[in-house]
Amino acid sequence: MELWDVYDINRSKTERTWVRGTELDPGDFHLVIHVCIFNSNGEMLIQQRQSFKEGWPNLWDLTAGGSAIAGDTSQTAAQRELHEEIGLKVDFQHLRPHLTINFDNGFDDIYLIQEDVQLHMLTLQYEEVQNVKWASKEEILTMIKNEEFLPYYESLIHLLFDCRNKRGTISKV
Repeated sequence: MELWDVYDINRSKTERTWVRGTELDPGDFHLVIHVCIFNSNGEMLIQQRQSFKEGWPNLWDLTAGGSAIAGDTSQTAAQRELHEEIGLKVDFQHLRPHLTINFDNGFDDIYLIQEDVQLHMLTLQYEEVQNVKWASKEEILTMIKNEEFLPYYESLIHLLFDCRNKRGTISKV
């Protein structure tokens, strides 16, 4: 049984927890994180979900992601999920998410990291991940169209690639 912290609309922890798989009460929210690793060639490290994984089996996805468990901060959840899923250790202690996207039941923090990761050095979590590879924005968009990648909005993929080396909403300062 996995427990998640319950947040209010202002993203404050409520001191209550929620059991994964049960329905949240109206006005309750939970925290989800995604980590996108980009290399110096401007490609994103993507993972292929296991064939037996519930929800989107065999489809390709962003580098890592998942729900924060009880006691996690956004940073500790990102660090844990990245290490669990692909064996990569990154210190998130002083990092803030590049983006936060609100969804019906929560908050989705998205971290964008620049690192030239050697794929052969990664340890894939058998229960979650069957493969990893580097992909360009165009390759990911084609995979979405071919239903080989999770059905993210194409505009989100463009935004992730556009924001990977900078922060804020203005492209030129």
